[in-house]
Amino acid sequence: MSGTVRQSEALKHQTRVGVSLSAAIVVAWLAIHVTGIFFWRWSADTIVLAIVMVTVQTWLSTGLFIVAHDSMHGALAPNRPRLNRAIGATCLSLYACLSYASLLPQHHLHHKETGRAGDPDFHGGNPSLGGWFLQFFKTYYSHGQIIRITVVALIYTLLLGAPLGNIVIFWALPALGAVAQLFVFGTWLPHRERETPFADSHRAHSIDVGPILSLLTCFHFGGYHHEHHLSPGTPWWGLPSRRRALAGRADDRRVVKDQA
Repeated sequence: MSGTVRQSEALKHQTRVGVSLSAAIVVAWLAIHVTGIFFWRWSADTIVLAIVMVTVQTWLSTGLFIVAHDSMHGALAPNRPRLNRAIGATCLSLYACLSYASLLPQHHLHHKETGRAGDPDFHGGNPSLGGWFLQFFKTYYSHGQIIRITVVALIYTLLLGAPLGNIVIFWALPALGAVAQLFVFGTWLPHRERETPFADSHRAHSIDVGPILSLLTCFHFGGYHHEHHLSPGTPWWGLPSRRRALAGRADDRRVVKDQA
């Protein structure tokens, strides 16, 4: 099999896996969203289950953003650009009425100017957790988004009869929790300066956690963040294998150097 054919098959496989996983995340998110907002009945017996659902929904909301992030890099469905963009835009809309068109150039600027003044994700002179988070929040949340969220909430309450409290608990809380999750594990920890210097000009650390915890915290964008900057076309689910491949290449170079 020629290299071109192998590459084509690999891209098709990446598309199948990426679309399947994104569909699973969207369906699971919608199931909790619809159940919690429109059908949930509160009682002492349902409080614990509600807490579990909100926790899972927070993680799934993070997943929606990560799927959109893969889309921004063309990594979700690399051989289907229209589908790639459509899924990414849908996930951002579901998550918090975010604009794909607005976020796309900002994120690519982050990769171009990582950890420097032009980076929209950079702390802007205040590296503290609170100060950096405030900058992050202001960068990605706009008046237009708030208006869109308000319109959806009014439709839910006035036309569809959803209790406002359910909207807050099963949509707003998971969305805000996901913002914190994305910031802490996907931005602050990987890009803050430490005693250990950055490995290269990407100015990104990978958090030292195992693959399971990496998945649970930020869909591998904490535990494998440096690998993402080295290979932005690798989807979130492929980052662990990308690390192994990069490590294998480094070992091969060392062997060749030792033999020279």
